[in-house]
Amino acid sequence: MLKKRLIPILLLREGMLVKSIEFKTFRPVGNPKIAIEYFNAWEVDEIVFLDITPEMKYIRGRQDINLENFSKLIEYTEYISTRCFVPLTVGGGINTIADIRKYLHAGADKISINSQAVKKPEFITEAAKIFGRQCIVVSIDVKKINDKYEVITSYGQVATGLDPIYWAKEVANRGAGEILLQSMDKDGTLSGYDLNLIRNIADNVDIPVIAAGGVGEWQHLFDGIVNGHASAVAAANIFHFTEQSTRHAKEYMRLKGIDVR
Repeated sequence: MLKKRLIPILLLREGMLVKSIEFKTFRPVGNPKIAIEYFNAWEVDEIVFLDITPEMKYIRGRQDINLENFSKLIEYTEYISTRCFVPLTVGGGINTIADIRKYLHAGADKISINSQAVKKPEFITEAAKIFGRQCIVVSIDVKKINDKYEVITSYGQVATGLDPIYWAKEVANRGAGEILLQSMDKDGTLSGYDLNLIRNIADNVDIPVIAAGGVGEWQHLFDGIVNGHASAVAAANIFHFTEQSTRHAKEYMRLKGIDVR
């Protein structure tokens, strides 16, 4: 059996590291480069780096934003890849094969796609054929609407009408190597994962599912693996505090019987 992974998520907005609460409220944390130094010292398994700047046109109702003036994902990808020698997944505004190639050349190991995958599902297949499915992560953001789970894109702004289980099966069949599953309702609440959502997805696909959204204590990581059946557990807000090191999290998981890296 593969060892379980613990993955910090870094969320970038206009070049700054931020905390997110339910995909609506964003609180500045600081310079991403400082966070990278901590994670490198803590020997994390992987890092996921997501830039929500490309979705600012939805968040702010702006259509005239020049993303080249705001997004610094390529700069930070290059910085991280030369300093933190663990697998790096980057995402945010990746819409073409050329975009994927650019970030892989900058040092990323995997690419996360979300909105473009929903708009153009064949993009998943094309990317997997060119770069290998191990390189392609599809991020699925989910929210409960009228007591039903629904896939949401554009960082919480666009309801798609897609059922998450159907969409997870589709992306797996189209060649995605992993799914990053995020609950909008749980994001930033520190109340734990949506275990029902995670389990329903993980039990219906044959590719790894990374659980995200809601971690407030180490027990939630254990729950995500044991009760949610996730292959990996990710967290963002809890790791923005230096005393909450991934080493402590891993030690807790080992003591609870989880085979972590």
